[in-house]
Amino acid sequence: MARSGGEPSTRQRGREAEAVAEAWLVRRGFEVLARNHATRRGEVDLICREGTVLCFVEVRSRARSGFGTPAETVTRAKARRVVAAATDWALRHGGLDREMRFDVVSVLTGPGEPALELIRAAFDEAGNPAP
Repeated sequence: MARSGGEPSTRQRGREAEAVAEAWLVRRGFEVLARNHATRRGEVDLICREGTVLCFVEVRSRARSGFGTPAETVTRAKARRVVAAATDWALRHGGLDREMRFDVVSVLTGPGEPALELIRAAFDEAGNPAP
């Protein structure tokens, strides 16, 4: 839904970034298993498989990098919410016995084509950032 002035809402821009990230991951060999799995405790944007690894992907976007990269906006609290939703999905779909990873896809929009970056294992199951 566009706001007054015709600009897309934050939610719409987020959904567009998720769609761009999804297509980009698929081109790199990821299989998308689910999108936007939400629970009371959190949400995970994309659930993918890369080889035998179950990947829970948080997509973050920004129009400019002047205040840091999109990936830098993933706080420990946000990571913990992703982990909570990922755990719920894995419980419901028999994924707890598989290797799991928490990734972030950074989408930098602006003039021209978006710039994307995949950060594999960006945080652990406790929400701690990768060293």
